[in-house]
Amino acid sequence: MTEIRLSNTKTRRKEVFTPIDPENVRMYVCGPTVYDRAHIGNARPVIVFDVLFRLLRHVYGADHVTYVRNFTDVDDKINAEAQRRKDAGDPRSLEELIRERTDETIRWYHDDMGALGNLTPSAEPRATEYIGQMIAMIADLIARGHAYEKEGHVLFRVRSYEGYGKLSGRSVDDMIAGARVEVAPFKEDPMDFVLWKPSTDDLPGWESPWGRGRPGWHIECSAMSHELLGDSFDIHGGGIDLQFPHHENEIAQSMCSHPEVEFARVWMHNEMLQVEGKKMSKSLGNFFTVRDLLDQGVSGEVIRFVYLSTHYSKPMDWTVEKAVAAEAKIHGFIELVAMYGDLEEAKALEPEKAVIDALSDDLNTHAALEVISKMTDAGTASRLARNLVFIGLFTYERLAERVNDYRMGLALLQSKAVELQKLRDEAILSKDFSRVDVFKEMLARANVSVQMTKTGVHLRPEMDFDPAKLEALK
Repeated sequence: MTEIRLSNTKTRRKEVFTPIDPENVRMYVCGPTVYDRAHIGNARPVIVFDVLFRLLRHVYGADHVTYVRNFTDVDDKINAEAQRRKDAGDPRSLEELIRERTDETIRWYHDDMGALGNLTPSAEPRATEYIGQMIAMIADLIARGHAYEKEGHVLFRVRSYEGYGKLSGRSVDDMIAGARVEVAPFKEDPMDFVLWKPSTDDLPGWESPWGRGRPGWHIECSAMSHELLGDSFDIHGGGIDLQFPHHENEIAQSMCSHPEVEFARVWMHNEMLQVEGKKMSKSLGNFFTVRDLLDQGVSGEVIRFVYLSTHYSKPMDWTVEKAVAAEAKIHGFIELVAMYGDLEEAKALEPEKAVIDALSDDLNTHAALEVISKMTDAGTASRLARNLVFIGLFTYERLAERVNDYRMGLALLQSKAVELQKLRDEAILSKDFSRVDVFKEMLARANVSVQMTKTGVHLRPEMDFDPAKLEALK
């Protein structure tokens, strides 16, 4: 069996991945808070762990891998957006407006992440569907002495867990000295964090032993991962921005609730994303959602290619230059598959061993793309197609669309090549090449490359080929 090596944030080293149960490999990744469109930074962990999901399915079998990614649908930002709509005159209840907003945002998320080639996880739990499990876990933590109730709040007693800080490599005292922590009279210690907080009558809330309220953010993932993946599972992933405090707090809660097990064996974190060398910020005007890029005409496969070109553990820089280069690369892939590939043959092939080896080495997607990019001759076209699908740049359906569009473009250009040859022959006799030049200019505007040799005229569709612009060439 293929040996997979992954960098484990918890141990700070690359390790051979050995699942708890090879028949049931389990992975949990922190998903979005669904109050608005996903920005391009949000897409990075989705793509990273989608590639890992694909690799695990290949190695252990599609039926033996469970991938859970949650939706946080109870949050102050969601409440604020619902209240804004209500203040604007919507007569519905706040609960109805919250549900509408979260349903809408989840739909957007599925559309946008699907456009980037991501598979749907095995389960996508909503936090509001697991409030009962959260309440039960909080009650258990209180009973074990790891949490306490005060003034309607329930807080986790951080110093009750000796391992707190090991994931992020900081002591509790260092965290207090270097972090902005919420000062509240109901806290025993500044680092204690909220498991449950009270809700006013105008906010969403659920009945609990501590009064009507709602859960803190960190308890959500502990409760949902336990319910869906068990006491202990193989991989927990997310962005590096979640390492502290979210993942640190998850570990503390889960280990104190189930001290006899390990919780997550491997912790993986992707680094952050920049735009043109700068931190993404609305104030800098470089803040983009995934939908913004798609609406600008940047294809999902181009976006994914740019992301896969940088190792997940390194900061990634989104630039226009990278997007243009990725588009050219993908056009070359389409051209080769269209000219020489057979998609039915591709479906029967296994992914290239060198691609699997690259991904098995701590998800080295850059190396995997280099292997794929070297498939440039006619004999590799079907293999190229198989690997493009495996790494998620295309589905077979999407690849077939692009290939068919290219082939239709070639067919259309054959007749234009005949017309241009005729004009050229006439020009050679008349010494007037003006009509030839106009024809060539119109072809260039449609993104068609023109090669005129002694043997004839050869036309080829280039990136962004636009057959509509050939209508004037009648």
